[in-house]
Amino acid sequence: MTTATKLNFGPATGLVCRECGNDVELGPRHVCEQCFGPLEVKYEFGEVTREQIEAGPRSMWRYAPLLPVPQDAADRPNDLAAGFTKLQKSVNLAERLGMKSLWIKDDRDNPTHSFKDRVVGVAMTAGKTLGFTTMACASTGNLANAVAAASARAGIRSVVLIPDNLEIGKVVTSAVYGTTLVGIHGHYDDVNRLCSEIADDRGYGFVNVNLRPYYAEGSKTLGYEIAEQLGWRLPDQVVVPIASGSLMTKIDKAFKEMIALGLVEEKPYRIFGAQATGCNPVAEAYENGWDVVRPQKPNTIAKSLAIGNPADGPYAIDVANRTNGSIGHVSDEQVIEGIRLLAETEGIFAETAGGVTVANLVKFLDAGLLDPDLETVVLNTGDGLKTIEALNNVGFTVTIPPTLEAFRAAVPE
Repeated sequence: MTTATKLNFGPATGLVCRECGNDVELGPRHVCEQCFGPLEVKYEFGEVTREQIEAGPRSMWRYAPLLPVPQDAADRPNDLAAGFTKLQKSVNLAERLGMKSLWIKDDRDNPTHSFKDRVVGVAMTAGKTLGFTTMACASTGNLANAVAAASARAGIRSVVLIPDNLEIGKVVTSAVYGTTLVGIHGHYDDVNRLCSEIADDRGYGFVNVNLRPYYAEGSKTLGYEIAEQLGWRLPDQVVVPIASGSLMTKIDKAFKEMIALGLVEEKPYRIFGAQATGCNPVAEAYENGWDVVRPQKPNTIAKSLAIGNPADGPYAIDVANRTNGSIGHVSDEQVIEGIRLLAETEGIFAETAGGVTVANLVKFLDAGLLDPDLETVVLNTGDGLKTIEALNNVGFTVTIPPTLEAFRAAVPE
């Protein structure tokens, strides 16, 4: 591993502590040495225009001028080229819910079928710039898929650690890429603590530990794309699933950057966060007006969101408060209803995180917290084929013998 001196991180100029404001040199670090607060990337952007972005590749790398990566990153042949996924106009679901304008940002189209390909794309680029030869992660499944696939494409070693009780679809879709897949007896937070120790012991590039500031910036590309795909304007309302809380904060950061750069017109927007009741530490803190997020032991089918001690929880609460949004939670039964509702109305099969988001959308509408007359974007961050176990009661409408008479009796005209 090399140091960050004179290495190319594009417009990024350093790291800054989100708590005390301490400036830190770019490098493989994520915690402030003065106050132990989290670090994030700071920038000095040059002029960035809509035309410049539109001339870029149809992937997340069209936004390279806004990310901590070398500006030739878009031309690298050994990258998975995630991003620029579909923003689908909802007709049926909007009508069902009484909404005037609803969009689904559908990140199933990414290479490993979740938004995690975005964050891994940036983290991998930073890791290679810093000289790491083994990439690693702690994961609830989707991130493990993304790190394993991106490492295979880049031709480098990967080691991914996950709870040993994850859905089989996420286990297989990590192992198939030839990664070293380590199952841990415990929840995600147990895995994450172990990975912090391994990062020091082995010197791996952990995308969500020592490379976390760069990794988190990849989530901004979802916000950039939403605005560009809406015709270079911000939506009025966005509903975002919360695991660590980072996705919610980075979409807000993307919107603020686009306003500052003159890429979109400044306007009020509201950001809503969505959790499952079986792991809702951020929603619990928001509802109670707490300054801190109290850790929980996860117990939900929405395993991709099951982070009991979310690193960015307080910052997600700040976003909800500042934008006049909200943070809610729904039961596992409502999660399943949300998955089925989105599938039956829009033909989108979401994983459990998507069910959490849609179910919370319904809850926000019913509570009068979200305005049905305003333009709203809902995020689906992953593919339902990865979490089929959650729908074990979904199957045949009816089974019959192979005769016309049986069909006529069973299926009404």
